[in-house]
Amino acid sequence: MQTRTAAVPGAPSNTTTQIAVASFIGTAIEFYDFYVYAIAAALVIGPVFFPRDSPTAQSLNAFATFGIAFLARPVGAFLFGHFGDRFGRKSTLVATLLTMGVCTTLIGFLPGYASIGEAAPWLLALLRIGQGLGLGGEWGGAALLATENAPRHKRGLFGMFPQLGPSIGFLCANGLFLLLGVLLTHDQFMAWGWRIPFLVSAVLVLIGLYARLRLSETPLFRQAETQRVRVPLAELLGRHLKPLVLGSLSIVVCYALFYISAVFVLSYGIGTLHIPKPALQGWLMLAIVCMAVATVLSAWLSDKLGRRPVLLASAAAAVAWGFALAPLLGAATAESVGIFLCGALLLMGMTYAPLGAMLPEIFPTSVRYTGSGAAYNLGGILGASLAPYAAQVLVAQGGLSWVGGYISVAALVSLLAVLGLGETSNRNMAEVA
Repeated sequence: MQTRTAAVPGAPSNTTTQIAVASFIGTAIEFYDFYVYAIAAALVIGPVFFPRDSPTAQSLNAFATFGIAFLARPVGAFLFGHFGDRFGRKSTLVATLLTMGVCTTLIGFLPGYASIGEAAPWLLALLRIGQGLGLGGEWGGAALLATENAPRHKRGLFGMFPQLGPSIGFLCANGLFLLLGVLLTHDQFMAWGWRIPFLVSAVLVLIGLYARLRLSETPLFRQAETQRVRVPLAELLGRHLKPLVLGSLSIVVCYALFYISAVFVLSYGIGTLHIPKPALQGWLMLAIVCMAVATVLSAWLSDKLGRRPVLLASAAAAVAWGFALAPLLGAATAESVGIFLCGALLLMGMTYAPLGAMLPEIFPTSVRYTGSGAAYNLGGILGASLAPYAAQVLVAQGGLSWVGGYISVAALVSLLAVLGLGETSNRNMAEVA
């Protein structure tokens, strides 16, 4: 018999297994969709959707379309957050999953520049905006689904479930691209093979919808029915601006570590260092496993020691690891690049996991969906939207040490933000004001 959790008086009808599966599977699918594009941006988007005048211009344009979705993500957080705070977490999470899945599947059918000319990159940008809107609304709701059903002393552990979604989503995305690289010739992959991971999204979305439609609303949301505000965004900006700003800055390091590693390093290793693509993708998958293990460990530690000490130690280690980028990538071997990837993504997991509980803990129920989702996605603009593009520019202007400096600065920003927020693990989420 499965146990049921009670975060507030009046036990919800969701079992622990249902909470874990529904909060994990949605983020896994949505991040699978997002990472499919991130990998494609490094491998194929430039040649397929942009003119062939310059390989460098193709890479920059591909990374620019990658960044567009991050600009849309805060809009998605505000949009879906409004409905999530006004009408419920469950129905909003179904809508975010559908939005992301439809846009990803359509990218798989989109003709390239050779077929429809200038319309191709514009339509691609439009679908990337749709992806950004969907993912922008996803994380906040998934984190609330987990933490608003959790006992206070286990919020870090429950908040780990949506934080594991990115690791599994990326493993699936990268693994599928790796398999296609083995089974198909280069010409086959460039002609049609790259579309398969996008089309697989349609099947995954159906699985996620099944898991989420079986859920009941979270107990904290039901309890706070009389506390709902008419315009959550206005309430958030008027009364909770400090936690919004500091929460956004606290997650910058996670984005910088991940997207410099998964997009820039992959592209640089293949295009500049001429390391075989399967070798680097294999190392990247190992690095993602390191990230998943670190996520579990960090979540457990955040319940035992508190969110603050775990986040401060991890951010400090990330500041130092930024200095390792230049010598490791400069060695120009698959092993040295792989070591950098493993270290960076291990630290990403350590900094990422406690935020699954901390960001919901700093906002009241009435604006928690809007606030936590907005903080999560605003941090992405600073840490991720420009990261691959900026890294491409930085390495051209100043060398690899400048790219490492980008990581170190991002980590320092997050460290200072966590200092400003203080400890949150002992807060009663039903009473956060």
